[in-house]
Amino acid sequence: MENKIEQAVSVLEENKENSELKWLTFFLDKQLFGVSITNVEQIVSMQPVTEVPEYPLFAKGIINLRGAIIPVIDLRVRMGKAEMQYTDHTCIIINRVDNEQMGFIVDEVDAVIDIPGEVISSPPKMGDDGVNRYCAGVGRWFKGKNRPVLECCKSIAG
Repeated sequence: MENKIEQAVSVLEENKENSELKWLTFFLDKQLFGVSITNVEQIVSMQPVTEVPEYPLFAKGIINLRGAIIPVIDLRVRMGKAEMQYTDHTCIIINRVDNEQMGFIVDEVDAVIDIPGEVISSPPKMGDDGVNRYCAGVGRWFKGKNRPVLECCKSIAG
């Protein structure tokens, strides 16, 4: 598994300068999602998370990453999916959100790919369900199948 994380990290570093169309894809509950690499700082293997009292259920706590204290959210739980045991594939995507680092626990990273803007459409309106707060759109980049494109902004954390 470490090999897949290392590959994604390597591609992230190579493409930071030209990141407008680059997306990191990852899995949650066997569903593929994408997030722009613009704010992705790094990907790390799952590590012990220190719980913080009275955090919401999806906010798993904090990690100490080379001296930086980073809050960590389980995206699976945040999106209303069933919680699961972490595996060797589980990892944390470290993002910069409003000049602060935040970690997003995902089931597995997939790849860094190009997604042209013209294949991303606005997210469907589903009432006041909150998903549109962090779903930037729906992309058709893989064999014509629809895939959610996430916007890693402050609203996903809270």
